[in-house]
Amino acid sequence: MANLVYKRVSTDQQSTARQNLVLDEAGIEDPVVFEEDPGTSSRLHPLQRPKFRELLTYARPGDIVHISEMFRLVRGTGHVLDVLDVLHRDRLALRIHDGAFSAMDLTARHPRTGELLSTVKFMVQTLAAAGELQRDLQRELTYDGLRAAEAKGSKGGRRPAVAADKTDAVRTAYLEGRSIAALARDHGVSRGAIRTAVADLMPDQTAIEEEAPALESPVTLDMPGKVADFLRASDLEPAEQAALDQGVTVRRGQGYTLRITAVPAIHRQLLTRCQPLDGGQGVPAVPAQRKARREYENRVTALGAPA
Repeated sequence: MANLVYKRVSTDQQSTARQNLVLDEAGIEDPVVFEEDPGTSSRLHPLQRPKFRELLTYARPGDIVHISEMFRLVRGTGHVLDVLDVLHRDRLALRIHDGAFSAMDLTARHPRTGELLSTVKFMVQTLAAAGELQRDLQRELTYDGLRAAEAKGSKGGRRPAVAADKTDAVRTAYLEGRSIAALARDHGVSRGAIRTAVADLMPDQTAIEEEAPALESPVTLDMPGKVADFLRASDLEPAEQAALDQGVTVRRGQGYTLRITAVPAIHRQLLTRCQPLDGGQGVPAVPAQRKARREYENRVTALGAPA
């Protein structure tokens, strides 16, 4: 039996110091550590993270997976249930050493049916939903705070590199023929900061702005699981694969949907990729797959035609 330790932080500014403390206090014997690269997002499904996949490949029946807190491994109910299914399949135990899940045996199964105990499933869903609620509330409070600050005249984001009281002088000097490079040296800022300050004074700026295409904003759509399963086995472009990898699994009865956030162009490309599910060219269509594809098509079509 091996003790497999999994660690992860969400940004490269964070450290694993707290996880190390919790795991050291647990007294794990001869740990084999698998640590994700700094900044591995919790939005990426655990089963698609490089180091956790490496852990599962290394593991043998009877091994124990150790984590400091549940959210180091999973995000949301769908992630929890997917991971527990894989751990059960591979006959691995899970030990969580801190937080709300630390007193529970999440791998407990019914002795006859082999299904996850209903009490365990209920607690997992309840606690995971509470965690999602907490994150949603934090986002709402942050948004409300930004709106309140904006109402008072404050703007978020990076402050301008050229001080407000120097902007008029910079613009006047530019109109008088002073070069951008010289102004940057005079004020000790980058050339980009000077260009920003005099953007509307630069020649042909209006024409450039009119010709530039408007950037699309990301849109979140639910992709039926049958479509997602087909695309995972397909040869995708990097941007398409990234959108699929970062999707969030949402359980729907016996099946699931993959909640994908991407610009509309990526959604349209993914829709084109799953065209074979409609059948044709001598390949019979599976009714359930065809229905799933058309359901996804309706959602993508609702985004409207590309500009």
